Amino acid sequence: MTISERIDKFLKGKAFGVVGASRDREKYGNKILRCYLQHGLTAYPINPKETEIEGQPCFPDLNSLPEPVHGISIITPPPVTETIIPQASDAGIQHVWMQPGAESAKAIATGEKLGLSVIGDGSCLLVVLGYREEE
Repeated sequence: MTISERIDKFLKGKAFGVVGASRDREKYGNKILRCYLQHGLTAYPINPKETEIEGQPCFPDLNSLPEPVHGISIITPPPVTETIIPQASDAGIQHVWMQPGAESAKAIATGEKLGLSVIGDGSCLLVVLGYREEE
């Protein structure tokens, strides 16, 4: 399956997790969350240090989400991403999008070995969906 096909399947979901969501509006972990919300998609911020981000309840990990999600966007340092991939598989999440800077060869290989649909080629959700900075 090509990256374009993986992106198309990823975006067909209705609910997503944002691993590495941030309260800091300058960080990509915040912009990715806002991008989902700008497009009317359900997105759950995941960050063990926060309780709320952008008016959305924040969850400490994938197992705490209130409903199953179609896919997750990961905005974490590569060593953290490598720990998230098996957790995603264990949680039954099939689609994983490692945002630029979050990917590593090990995380990609692990995801593919676990049978996940992995996007980790530098493609960015903000570019694909279209993101606008709010005034």
